Amino acid sequence: MSRPPFGGILPWGIRRETLILTGEERWFVVRSLPRQEMKAEFQLLRQGFRVFLPRIPKAVRHARKLRTVQSAIFPSYMFVILELGRDRWRPINGTFGVSNLIMAGETPQPVPLGVVEQLLTYADDNGLMRFDRDLRVGQSVRVTSGVFANAIGCLERLNASGRVRVLLDIMGGRVPALLDRGALEAT
Repeated sequence: MSRPPFGGILPWGIRRETLILTGEERWFVVRSLPRQEMKAEFQLLRQGFRVFLPRIPKAVRHARKLRTVQSAIFPSYMFVILELGRDRWRPINGTFGVSNLIMAGETPQPVPLGVVEQLLTYADDNGLMRFDRDLRVGQSVRVTSGVFANAIGCLERLNASGRVRVLLDIMGGRVPALLDRGALEAT
């Protein structure tokens, strides 16, 4: 494993380019200690591992103030690139903030091909996941899950917390509904 400069800590725009698999490399899942994803990511990057921690912007209210923070999409989980025949993967389990690698017997269990690569396509220029990239205000959408499954409507509003307001065409009228943006698809 070649160690990047600056102890492995690169800006997202440069680091993103290093997250392409080559040769026999595969993605593996690292489980962090509770609420220590960022610490584990930082420590793994310092050791020279290529790590991907999918994050989303999340609105947090504290002391009557609203601020936006970065939150892990999969709490306590992140991805690391390894080539098992080349890389020393055992130090990952002893890294600050890391609980363990997800194993299949005595060796790490690889993530199915294409899963992490698809997630990477949703990352914006700041490394934050944008699942709403295909959705636009005013667009016709279909609800894919929940009590309104298969209902058609018009997307009225998107917000950073992952919720959308949709005007659903129900019983000859337009009914507003607040839904999770993951439950929609463009029509």
